Amino acid sequence: MQLDLSGRHALVCGASQGIGRASAIELAELGASVTLLSRSADALKAATDALPRRQGQHHRWFAVDMSQTELLREALADMVDDHPLEILINNTGGPPGGPAHTAGADAFETAFRQHLLAGQTLVQALLPGMRASGYGRIVNIISTSVKEPIAGLGVSNTVRAAVASWAKTLSSELAADGITVNNVLPGYTRTARLDGLLAAQVRSTGRSEEEIAQGMLATVPARRFGEAAEVASVVAFLCTPAAAYVNGVSIAVDGGRTRSLS
Repeated sequence: MQLDLSGRHALVCGASQGIGRASAIELAELGASVTLLSRSADALKAATDALPRRQGQHHRWFAVDMSQTELLREALADMVDDHPLEILINNTGGPPGGPAHTAGADAFETAFRQHLLAGQTLVQALLPGMRASGYGRIVNIISTSVKEPIAGLGVSNTVRAAVASWAKTLSSELAADGITVNNVLPGYTRTARLDGLLAAQVRSTGRSEEEIAQGMLATVPARRFGEAAEVASVVAFLCTPAAAYVNGVSIAVDGGRTRSLS
């Protein structure tokens, strides 16, 4: 199986922690040079310094807020001129919880900018390099809510579905250029995002965190939370030559929690 990514250059968004950081590690283990992106310079530097390195690998980082579209575009323009990229891991933190019907228009606008417009900006910046090399992998880390909306995550459900539809459209448009576009859908995974959701439930219900966690796990056939590295392994596989004919799919990594077949 061809899993070697030596000589490839990957951009991993939201890479200072959680699934993004774990994905950066997996890609580096497969030989890719990795550029890490998130808002926190200190956390990015630490994450970059901790990446595995082989001869010929060059890891970098840059700090930018993905919701600041123009700043993101400017930062990408400077970067791709020097270091064309063939792999994009499009990943960013989820919107705050709450019902859809109580969310203000600004909440939807912010989420749309942070997720869909940021993704579009990233793809447009990286496409020339992918086309020039005849190799491209775009992996969007979104949510199982694109298959089954999750109660209490109204804004997230809405914008994640938009990203999934955008990605499916791109997968048809770019396939002839040797570029694949796929989505990975994490289930309940031990990250800061899960910690935040648990804390919000504690505040809103008055129940203990353990009680809420057990209620979540009751819906997961594996009866445990996932680890960021387990999601990252699927992300990394989709970036390899072995996954060249996997295109336009949304893969749940959720211990079997999603009940739908498609």
